[in-house]
Amino acid sequence: MILSKEIRHLDRRWQTGNSWPRRLEWLEVQGIRGWGGQRIEFAFPIVAIVGENGSGKSTLLQAAACAYKSETGEVGRFASEFFPDTAWDSVRAAEVRFGYTEGPSHRSGSVRKPTLRWNGNQERPIRRVQYVDLSRIQPVSARVGYAKIAKTAHHESSARAFDTSQVQRLSEIMGRRYDAAKMAMSDIDDKREIPVITKGGIPYSGFHQGSGETTIAELLQIDLPRYGLVLIDEIESSLHPRAQRRLIRDLADHCREREVQIILTTHSPYILEELPPYARNYILEADSVKSIVTGVSPQFAMTQMDDENYPECELYVEDVAAKVWLAEILSAHGKEVFTRCNIVPYGAANVGHALGQMAEQGRFVRPTCVFLDGDNDAAVGCIVLPGEDAPERVVFEDLSKRRWGNLWTRVGRDVALVSDACTNVMTLGDHHDWIRVAANQLLCGGEVLWQAMCAEWAVGKKTMAQPIVDAIEQRLAA
Repeated sequence: MILSKEIRHLDRRWQTGNSWPRRLEWLEVQGIRGWGGQRIEFAFPIVAIVGENGSGKSTLLQAAACAYKSETGEVGRFASEFFPDTAWDSVRAAEVRFGYTEGPSHRSGSVRKPTLRWNGNQERPIRRVQYVDLSRIQPVSARVGYAKIAKTAHHESSARAFDTSQVQRLSEIMGRRYDAAKMAMSDIDDKREIPVITKGGIPYSGFHQGSGETTIAELLQIDLPRYGLVLIDEIESSLHPRAQRRLIRDLADHCREREVQIILTTHSPYILEELPPYARNYILEADSVKSIVTGVSPQFAMTQMDDENYPECELYVEDVAAKVWLAEILSAHGKEVFTRCNIVPYGAANVGHALGQMAEQGRFVRPTCVFLDGDNDAAVGCIVLPGEDAPERVVFEDLSKRRWGNLWTRVGRDVALVSDACTNVMTLGDHHDWIRVAANQLLCGGEVLWQAMCAEWAVGKKTMAQPIVDAIEQRLAA
């Protein structure tokens, strides 16, 4: 995965450890909407929380909002607003615990409701917090009270113009040039703002804009307070994939400049792909028990949230390289089980450890096998792939001993060219670069080369493949 320049710059600043003097470090929610004290940690300035509808993403965002009290003169957020008692809901024995940084100090606090009242509000640290629920931004024409403005003769009574930088940000995120933008009031209603954008010299109000334009216009008017906390619910709302990517990159720049912390929820793989693994948190729920897993791949997240019917058995592997390797192993030595399985990359090894424990406890709906790369130690519920090393190293080193076998015929290149290209890349320090660099030298796609290498490696490896096939068969038969 190649991170954008903006995210790489943000990461370099973050890794110095000298920035973000105010930071929410972790959060635990107990006794609210099915949460039982599980901890989520915020290990990057921009962190995404992903999961199915109803899994508890918004609850975590709301809990983060009420971890701080406002600065003097500003409207604060309280747990009683987010988690009220109603005729159908009674919140008791509830608590939001949190850890936070204030300069060099690491502290913890809580707000709690043992019986009828929330306690601890006055002991909370002070910080500016912005809570933005993009999922609830409706088209202007659908909002309560706006129809009267459209149906009545009116004029603009006042407006807050976007500054040059805001207009430029709007243009860059949406991928088209805007001349100006503002939030305007009509003389019919002085409480309901209307976004107005100008492109090609023609103004368009929120009544005639695309919903994505309205979403970004309203988002950009929100202040990103220095050292503050910004919480954004369903950040991808109404935005096409390129706009989603540009929005994250825009936020990364401003996050770095203002040392602001951003926590967001999403269902989008495009948002997840923009962030490093340690900035992705997936809420897994099995048998009504929630688990927070950090480092998931976008593919794993989307598979978990997809309603399509998948094959009988799920096979989880660390990355795409392992996926292709396992597929070729099964294609050569386990065809009878291969057609019944779906292989999904999950991301970091710690995700595999969490999935392995869940598989061991029988918490998946369908039979599941979890695989770790060979450079990991054995773990509960996990199967370690052959070779005691990363897939790329295992395959390259084995084929090099065999003088690359018939790889040259599989990729349709001269035998000497294949031998030279594959041998030379093994001197590179990072094995993740081997396939890409060798494929470039051979003028073929990296996917084509790696699949051919895995297929060639699998020849004659029945003894190494059999434990994998047996493990899958046992899961299918259970």
